[in-house]
Amino acid sequence: MLIKFLWIFVTLLTFVIMEFVAWFSHKYIMHGFLWSLHKDHHIKDHKSWFERNDFFFIFYAIVSLGFALLWGHYGIWFGLPIAFGIFLYGLTYFLVHDIFIHQRFKLFRNSNNKYARGIRRAHKIHHKNINKEKGECFGMLWVPFKYLK
Repeated sequence: MLIKFLWIFVTLLTFVIMEFVAWFSHKYIMHGFLWSLHKDHHIKDHKSWFERNDFFFIFYAIVSLGFALLWGHYGIWFGLPIAFGIFLYGLTYFLVHDIFIHQRFKLFRNSNNKYARGIRRAHKIHHKNINKEKGECFGMLWVPFKYLK
């Protein structure tokens, strides 16, 4: 029973921490030294459905796989719930950011509650600035309250 609780706790804690990791990497890495990969997400100067920005997904998938290997190869129990928490955040990010906000697949088009509108508003403010500097709203799931009004 304790192991199940710890597994669930570590998974959920990892999911919550990933919001901060995503905010930090978006603000300081994507809008920092790896702007060359993220820029095409702000400035649509490509004809492909894929963006260079999509390579960030591969990085987080490798990190998640690394934690899964801690469990599978070395028997470190918390490796799997951390890997699963990162995976769940990545899946949520894909559903919210790529499908709901940017409509890369035409799903969730009619979602119109207060939280959904807030996420869209905050992301729209983020994309209003197409430059590397002076951006705002770098998070995804936790948006400033002013966008929820």
